Amino acid sequence: MPLAYSAVKLLTKPLPKVIRPGAHFGFEYITAGAFFASAAMIWKLNKRAAIGATICGAAEVAVASLTTRPGGRPRAISFATHGRTDMGLALMTAMMPRFMGIEDAPQSKLFLVESIVMTAVAGLTDFDSEEAQHSLEAPYEQRQIA
Repeated sequence: MPLAYSAVKLLTKPLPKVIRPGAHFGFEYITAGAFFASAAMIWKLNKRAAIGATICGAAEVAVASLTTRPGGRPRAISFATHGRTDMGLALMTAMMPRFMGIEDAPQSKLFLVESIVMTAVAGLTDFDSEEAQHSLEAPYEQRQIA
């Protein structure tokens, strides 16, 4: 699975960064929702896979909730740091079947697909865009002036 993660990361690196910060958060919550929905659907089939999906969904929501949004108030994680964290979450997702001991189960494919999607979204997001930088600095500047 990490091989697919590495391949997607390598393929998206030279591509233009077309996903804006606001859209990135939409993808984050859709991904988390997919994890939670998958966990509910596979609970009776494979509890370990369902628990792994719940862990991944919760981690995705936690990181997104702690990240400063463009135009929003400052939070614990900057948008640029969030980009590096996303790659870590994608790798964690790819390794979840091994961690949960379900590598040979059909449900392990869920984690492969989700990690590829997460890596592609992170690879195509412009974490250093002017919009992201401006929106992150504005709340701090306003505080200092007031």
